[in-house]
Amino acid sequence: MPMYTDAELEEMLADLESDLVERKESFDGDGPTKVREAVCAFANDLPGHRRQGVVFVGARNDGTPSNLSITDALLITLADLKTDGNIVPPPTLTVQKRRLRGAEVAVIAVLPADSPPVRYKGRVHIRIGPRRAIASAQDERILNEKRRHRDLPFDAQPVPSATLGDLNRRSFEEEYLPSAVAPDVLAMNDRSYGQRLAATKMVASADDPIPTVLGLLVLGIRPRDFLPGAYIQFLRIAGNQLGDSVTDEQLVDGPVGEVLRRIDEKIASHNRVAVDYTSATTETRTQPYPPVALQQLVRNAVMHRTYEATNAPIHVYWFDDHIEVSSPGGPYGAVTPETFGQPGLVDYRNPNIAEALRVLGFVQKFGLGIPTARRELEKNGNPPLAFEVSPNRVVFRVGAKQ
Repeated sequence: MPMYTDAELEEMLADLESDLVERKESFDGDGPTKVREAVCAFANDLPGHRRQGVVFVGARNDGTPSNLSITDALLITLADLKTDGNIVPPPTLTVQKRRLRGAEVAVIAVLPADSPPVRYKGRVHIRIGPRRAIASAQDERILNEKRRHRDLPFDAQPVPSATLGDLNRRSFEEEYLPSAVAPDVLAMNDRSYGQRLAATKMVASADDPIPTVLGLLVLGIRPRDFLPGAYIQFLRIAGNQLGDSVTDEQLVDGPVGEVLRRIDEKIASHNRVAVDYTSATTETRTQPYPPVALQQLVRNAVMHRTYEATNAPIHVYWFDDHIEVSSPGGPYGAVTPETFGQPGLVDYRNPNIAEALRVLGFVQKFGLGIPTARRELEKNGNPPLAFEVSPNRVVFRVGAKQ
């Protein structure tokens, strides 16, 4: 979908009745909240325009420029709207500085989402004429119906052999739903169990309550009955290469939240703290590996691996001199083997799993896993993070602290 020309943008800027345009004089005060609400509404595209919605930052309500200074720092901040974790699943948008009506203006162009509804802080925002609103139950039903199966990513596709009995209702209602939906919205919500599952993409629809891949991964009683590769294989190897003796192993499976908690515990049991009482006047505590770095790499693997057409698990191999985290599926979308690991470059094979990890509290901001791991490794005195990227696999290698 090509970006609008300057002439088209100027026409949109002047159209005060358009439901494809939002104008903000600056990004101060309530600007960040209002802009995020507008981005969420344009991504949901309730009117069905199938066109980019545009947020102009640096324009007054009447369409005239406010002469805001459009700095690189502002453009970076606006670009971060995609990955700061507040809007889920992450919207597809571009940010540009354009000269319109004789002044510089920041232009955020938002593409309609393939898999609505999109939420900002647990609320579904929509556009009704020139104003924003919170989606009603009927609005959300329409958004759910707009998801055509052939357009859905694999993690949102239904699994025909599964039934509602394969999902843990208690986990959904007591853990996931209160984290996914704003409390005031949930308090007023009189929707059925099936409607709530559909709204969070755990089933195909309220009228066709077949669990999706996402539903089985997040709420499944036995996810591997349907997704055989949905587990992590941990090995502690006494040596520096495969083939050396194994001193500990564990197959970690279950719903994704339980998998991540259990693998954290297993890694912590081997990442022992060393206490030094003699080298200084106060004790110092060190670990071979920074826990946050290992968490980020494992969660990156769970979020970005392919679950489609493979029985391969994620591998966490702990050798004497390094750790390897390996996941099936190579880079995806805008990320290539040549650009893998570049700061700020991110794409989503599993956008709904990314959303679920954010809801469950395992991810705070999108796109920061690898930079965070690199920073923590450097602080701890470990060698730089290394990785091997191929079309079918990504392997992270973390060297032990010397």
